Amino acid sequence: MQIIVEWVLEHLSYWVIVVFMAIESSFIPFPSEVIVPPAAWLATVSGEMNIVLVIVCATIGALIGALVNYGLALWLGRPIVYAFANSRWGHLLLIDAEKVENAEKFFDRHGAVSTFVGRLVPAVRQLISIPAGLARMGLARFVCFTTLGAGIWNTILALLGYYCSRIPGLETKEQVVELAGRYSHEIGYAILAVILIALLYILYKGGVFKGGRKA
Repeated sequence: MQIIVEWVLEHLSYWVIVVFMAIESSFIPFPSEVIVPPAAWLATVSGEMNIVLVIVCATIGALIGALVNYGLALWLGRPIVYAFANSRWGHLLLIDAEKVENAEKFFDRHGAVSTFVGRLVPAVRQLISIPAGLARMGLARFVCFTTLGAGIWNTILALLGYYCSRIPGLETKEQVVELAGRYSHEIGYAILAVILIALLYILYKGGVFKGGRKA
């Protein structure tokens, strides 16, 4: 894994961002913190890339990877998905039945919008597309929610890379990756909490907690 990380950091480009964000968003484990923050940092400090295009390419890659998971789950079905999760190959890819089941429970609790919210949850992000495929969620809605959630997350990672460019003494992509890995999960959970609070407020104002009658 370390060799791959070093190669990615050495060859950062738009196509590398698309390919490895697709890998990160599929069932193959690869941290997005290794891709987007250093690319955004590089765009800020050297101008070799454009930070907006970094976000766009990362989101395209994330959507491609999510569609792979969605399509495989839709095509293979629950028994084969769980059999793979419990297999040796599944475990090598850091997947097991418990993780898939947790993603399904998250999807069941939050419905189709979970493909948006789930992109912001570190423990669910890579697998939330699987229950969407198992539930045969409409492709257009899946693409819309996934793109929105992935776009927000990639913007956060890019802003983290931009912030790193303003830190004195931070001069290498490896340092950016280390800092991004330290704080990205906390940021994701904080944003999720804000979204949930906002949804609860909207439901409260809509009278959901008042027997369906507005105050």
